[in-house]
Amino acid sequence: MDTQARTASVLFASLLWLLFPGGSAGAAPEQALDRAQALRSLSDADAPLRRQAAGRLGEVGVFTDTPELLRALRDADAETRANAEQAIWQIWGRSDDAQIDALYRKGVEQMSAGELQPGIATFTRIVRLKPEFAEGWNKRATLYFMTGEYRKSLADCAQVIKRNPYHFGALAGYGQIYLRLKDYTRSLEYFRRALELNPNMDGVRLSILLLEQLIEQRRKDMI
Repeated sequence: MDTQARTASVLFASLLWLLFPGGSAGAAPEQALDRAQALRSLSDADAPLRRQAAGRLGEVGVFTDTPELLRALRDADAETRANAEQAIWQIWGRSDDAQIDALYRKGVEQMSAGELQPGIATFTRIVRLKPEFAEGWNKRATLYFMTGEYRKSLADCAQVIKRNPYHFGALAGYGQIYLRLKDYTRSLEYFRRALELNPNMDGVRLSILLLEQLIEQRRKDMI
């Protein structure tokens, strides 16, 4: 296996986590904050309170709170950063429509069970019923990627960014798709954009370093 092939293999392995973002949101807060209190507490000097605030916004936050939570992704406290990222995914995963939310849960279960085509059908129904719900497009983009339908996945990523320009997951998805298409320069561009929004994506950071090495090696090989 040559250097470029080995590098590409490492890149593919390091990016698998992008397909299913999420994780623990930390311990439940001792005292529930309302949304306004949680937003104010994100900048409090007390780290435990910032953690609590970020976790609480996952429960009561709305899409317009995304910029505040993105700032919390740069918090000095690691648990606050983790809670803020989880809160962002929770907020993005809510459509404020009971029917759509039920379909969304079904689609996520299908994804987790490896039922890719049924999952595509479920998320297709979601984007037809509520096209403004960006996360419906994002999940279908992921499923199209998993089935090797990269052009369809790219098209859905574009729909995500159109509706949610903060979506670091979709930007990283762009990077992953272009990596598979061997468009390394464009892949690097999107990975950098994703990391600007969420500096905690270690897999993306590693991919940037490896892609920079790969592109430099290709440049040298052409000399």
